[in-house]
Amino acid sequence: MAGWREALEGLDEEHRLMLEGGSLSQLFLKYPLTICHPVFVGIVYGLLASLTLVVPFAYSGWLDSTDWQTVANDWGTISIIFCAMTASLGGFSTIISGMFKRPPFRLENRRRYLFPIPFIGLLLLTWSMIGNTPEFIENLGWFLSLLPGPLYIHLSYAPRWRMLDRIDRGLDPFEGMRITIEPEVAPNVDAFDDDDLDEVVSEADI
Repeated sequence: MAGWREALEGLDEEHRLMLEGGSLSQLFLKYPLTICHPVFVGIVYGLLASLTLVVPFAYSGWLDSTDWQTVANDWGTISIIFCAMTASLGGFSTIISGMFKRPPFRLENRRRYLFPIPFIGLLLLTWSMIGNTPEFIENLGWFLSLLPGPLYIHLSYAPRWRMLDRIDRGLDPFEGMRITIEPEVAPNVDAFDDDDLDEVVSEADI
């Protein structure tokens, strides 16, 4: 685990920040790379997503006078399906990141868009369980409840994990990559160099 951390010290600031990731990635990357593989991170997210459904399932069972064992079995089945889906998507994202060799996205500036999505999905699912709603409402609720985790793993975590794993194995993490930093996180480039800027300022004074 210390190997890739030491290697990051030799990179420039932009590449180091890209590979360290935000607070969520750093939380997972506290553990050895084998443990924090995207498949296992997907399982963790599937479990967290299924925990949010405990209250809707319990409330729906109470409305329908369903015994708690049946409710627990139904919830457990959905949880297993969630974990299997998110784990599979994590493995798929790892394969895709190895094929296309693209750099990870930094999602810190997009959190305000991603954060409400699972809560909207939870509200839609709760609505579909306790009220008469069209079928697409329930399907949309399932989709939104699961979307943020696999999206984060696919765009950000899996490419980052692939590169760190290559560093840990003594390989070049940037081999075969057309770009190493996405344009939105690359350092700003001035339109003029210092001489051109001085010339423009002088003409403006005239």
